[in-house]
Amino acid sequence: MVKAVINGIPIEVEEGVTILDAARKAQINIPTLCKHPDLTSSASCGICVVKLKKNNRMFRACCTPIEEGMEIITHDPEIIEIRRTVVELILSNHPNDCLKCGRNNNCELQKLVADFGIREEHFDKFVRDIPKDSSTGTIVLEASKCIKCGRCVDVCQNMQDVWALSFLERGIHTRISPAGDIKLADSPCVRCGQCSEHCPTGAIFEFDETSKVWEGLMDPEKYCVVQIAPAVRVSIGESFGFQPGVNLTKKTYALLRRLGFKAVFDTSFGADVTIMEEASEFVERFVHKKGTLPLITTCCPAWVDFMEKFHPDMIDHFSSCKSPHEIMGVLSKTYFAREKKIDPEKVFMVSIMPCTAKKYEITRTDEMFASGYQDIDVVLTTRELARMVKQAGLDFAQLPEEEPDHVLGDYTGGGVIFGATGGVMEAALRTAYYLVTEKQFPKVEFENVRGLKGVKETSIKIDDTKVNIAIAHGLSNVEYVLNKIREAKKNNQPMPYHFIEVMACPGGCVGGGGQPYGVTDAIRTLRSKGLYAHDDAMKLRCSHDNPFVQKLYNEFLGKPLGKRSHELLHTDYKARPVYRK
Repeated sequence: MVKAVINGIPIEVEEGVTILDAARKAQINIPTLCKHPDLTSSASCGICVVKLKKNNRMFRACCTPIEEGMEIITHDPEIIEIRRTVVELILSNHPNDCLKCGRNNNCELQKLVADFGIREEHFDKFVRDIPKDSSTGTIVLEASKCIKCGRCVDVCQNMQDVWALSFLERGIHTRISPAGDIKLADSPCVRCGQCSEHCPTGAIFEFDETSKVWEGLMDPEKYCVVQIAPAVRVSIGESFGFQPGVNLTKKTYALLRRLGFKAVFDTSFGADVTIMEEASEFVERFVHKKGTLPLITTCCPAWVDFMEKFHPDMIDHFSSCKSPHEIMGVLSKTYFAREKKIDPEKVFMVSIMPCTAKKYEITRTDEMFASGYQDIDVVLTTRELARMVKQAGLDFAQLPEEEPDHVLGDYTGGGVIFGATGGVMEAALRTAYYLVTEKQFPKVEFENVRGLKGVKETSIKIDDTKVNIAIAHGLSNVEYVLNKIREAKKNNQPMPYHFIEVMACPGGCVGGGGQPYGVTDAIRTLRSKGLYAHDDAMKLRCSHDNPFVQKLYNEFLGKPLGKRSHELLHTDYKARPVYRK
């Protein structure tokens, strides 16, 4: 432990703790722009300067560890003036278009400008005219708004191991860009959106399609339906004053009807169907030896994109099952349309997702048009839905609680935990155990697959047979798992795993690239707890027990992995170049 004094307040912290973190423990906020709890300190912005009482030497608080006996001053007239000048210098290289910026009223730079009361510009402007890059159709890059904090580069290169973003040029001409100064769509980008989630300004944000949804809702020829992903229910409230993790499922159903949707579905129903297919696929491979082990889950489109570009040797291991929201899309334009006697051509399906990569997923292969139409018409992120609610003038907190449309709305606890890392695996194991033994697993909670550890390895027994499991989240953690598979193949050894779950975003969908800004591990944990509490409160917790899913198979699909299920609910993968020419 190290003892020091901050602004006259004695503190004691563990050795290695930075001045910034120590100050926060003493309820003192030191402003930052480049620092994010997920990332290592770059000390690039210089706003967090503090000084020592004895010699007035300046330090950057985000990267300076506390030392024994330090007497630190975090705020005085000189320090405040230095910080104000740093912010003014950043502004001199930044556009003044806050009113039409994607981060207006939710921008870290804008907040600092207000906090420091900056009302005039004291430095000459130098803002480069750099074209906007919206080539991916999922995220938008506006390099002219970049403040060179380096967060997105750190996220892309180190957290996600994608290496699509880098800094080009030097000095005042430094700018953010895909490596090689190419379009983002031509780069290794997997559209996970973690760069936008961690950007402090409007330099990177989601590709907004709210106007397309408004147009659909106003079109009398369209039958507009909507689905919400599991992770959205525990995060949408953050945009309206609720704490992270508060379960607002039924209020969200109500607000979607108030927006004008004729039917409201829950993607958790699609997750239950995914489990029926994916768990059956695992049993086919594990018990009946039909297919390659380990089986790797494919609910995350950024992970699928990453695999096809960087790890095509793993394609044989991938589950062919579509993601839950894609399954909901095809069912809305086939089964639901048939049940309600609606022309499927008129069904306009909107997915509310925590993810930017889902915008890409709906166009990626011919199988995403299995209904005869584009199965999903538009994907909105949680952030886009929040904007629509505000545009509609709805008082979210005062809305009543309503039920979903039951044809594609009722779900089990297994479906709802898809939103947290380990949730897909847990739900699949609950059903795989039943499919093999025709018995319910004695304890449906699989604690060893939960939590935010980057790679989780465990095993369970099904009929005295050991099943080895791995869960990885955050793409930089995937290499460890895949290399163990390659090593076993190379040395002709038994596979280290039988079943693997991968989610591109840290924490899984609760930490998705389209979720409300400001995510940290503490917030990811709260959102996950909200989902697990929802699961725990459910009467039915295993996907195979869902009576509406049973009805779907009995009346429409036939059986898991059957002919119609394969035609509608499955897809395939192919190796693709890292750089698109």
